[in-house]
Amino acid sequence: TDTMMLFTLDPISNTAGILSIPRDMWVNIPGYDYHKINQAYYFGELDKLPGGGPALAMETVKQFLGVDIQYYAQIDFNAFVRFIDEIKGVKIRVEEPITVVVMGTNRKITLEPGVVTLPGDIALAYARQRYTEGGDFDRARRQQQVVLAIRDRILSFDMLPTLITRAPVLYNELASGVRTNMSLEQVIRLAWLAQQIPEQNIKRAVIGTDAVEFGTSPDGLDILIPIPDRIRLIRDEIFTSGGPVGPVALAEDPASLMQAEAARVSVQNGSGTDGLAGQTATWLRDQGFNVVDESNADQFYNVTTFFVYNGKPYTLRYLTTLMDIQNPRVYNRYDPNAPYDIAVVVGSDWAASNPMP
Repeated sequence: TDTMMLFTLDPISNTAGILSIPRDMWVNIPGYDYHKINQAYYFGELDKLPGGGPALAMETVKQFLGVDIQYYAQIDFNAFVRFIDEIKGVKIRVEEPITVVVMGTNRKITLEPGVVTLPGDIALAYARQRYTEGGDFDRARRQQQVVLAIRDRILSFDMLPTLITRAPVLYNELASGVRTNMSLEQVIRLAWLAQQIPEQNIKRAVIGTDAVEFGTSPDGLDILIPIPDRIRLIRDEIFTSGGPVGPVALAEDPASLMQAEAARVSVQNGSGTDGLAGQTATWLRDQGFNVVDESNADQFYNVTTFFVYNGKPYTLRYLTTLMDIQNPRVYNRYDPNAPYDIAVVVGSDWAASNPMP
């Protein structure tokens, strides 16, 4: 995955958000332990998981940021170039001299400061160039710049009606380079809605150097280790549009974070003590958890264990804190079709000692 951006759009508040995620971010990929975040797509394709690479990439980002994700659009380089050429290039304000190499050639072009209109191949080179002082972080900002330049080009020349008229033809031409779980009708509706959002209502951010630590993976790769509290503040600044719980409260209140995730929790009795699942489920409901299942586990458990089927990191953390589990035993079992997001299997340790009244 060369580039990862998370977009949200709120039609009620008429706002949108764009967050760029560095591809070297070191995260837990459900079912695969810790890797760079851009490996999620690769693993999903390699192992032919349900939904393939896009589904695992979506779930990984969802678990990493705690933002629910419904749709994806995967666009390859050729489709990117072809679409920009269709709209007659994009207008970019270059802030400082930058030399780019057109993909597939040895052609080098130096862009000087000022406003320039770039054709598709040079716009791609500009968006992909990573050998600048800020490296991938600068590159992410340029990528957002290009995305908004595409939007501005379409709006300034009132191209959207023409593009929509040509949408079936364009869709067929670009189909080999675009992969999405949205229908053409949904794409058109989304485009029509997005163009109505004023630019000042589009919040943008890059997860940058102040939200990560630089590190090295066990196999010697350069990685970015996230600082969770700082990343959560960035996320809330970009994606929280209002309501009774604002970004600062979300950042500080674990119960609010848990409730915002609305995770479905199963409580299963692996202790051998009759009625313990029901008693635990009632106690957790009193604490605000959405317990949707009470049942017996498939085997005896000495140690209380957590199985995560869909990424709900704040719910998991609040559960383990509330239950006073010092070294929680957690297993990722990614399954988008599971009837619950987290299963808590209470073991004999919980039966012997717990904080319930």
